[in-house]
Amino acid sequence: MNPELQFDFTVDKDTHTVNVKREFAAPLDLVWDAWTNPELLDQWWAPKPYITRTKTMDFREGGHWLYAMIGPDGTTHWCRADYKQIAPREQFSGLDAFCNEDGIVNPDFPRSLWTNTFIAQGSTTLVNIVVQYQNLADLEKVIEMGFKEGFSMALGNLDQYLEA
Repeated sequence: MNPELQFDFTVDKDTHTVNVKREFAAPLDLVWDAWTNPELLDQWWAPKPYITRTKTMDFREGGHWLYAMIGPDGTTHWCRADYKQIAPREQFSGLDAFCNEDGIVNPDFPRSLWTNTFIAQGSTTLVNIVVQYQNLADLEKVIEMGFKEGFSMALGNLDQYLEA
């Protein structure tokens, strides 16, 4: 990551949220596509050495993305994002969850509401990400699972994709 680009990661225990502001050295259309096109998401979403493989994606309000994060040993973690609101090239939100390969949500893990806002800034794009949990215990569980480290790595993968 270019150290001159903004990257803020804060945890707000009072509101059970993670707030990430991340600037990318690419125009808005390219950054938006990287977040909303499954062929592009598969190239950067999972923290290395994991890879992402999309099973299905219906990017529309009421649609969902079902994907697996696959480790080098073949370990597979299924996830699902249910899209709530979409304002093209501006913002989208969705409810994220761990699930099985059929998309059945695993109730043993917290769900999170993601709201991603995209802001063009000349030659760069700022993505403001708010991830909200139902309670403090859910937020703390995800942080303990390594969310900050894993998501930071994935965003670094996106930098590499955008540079190429």
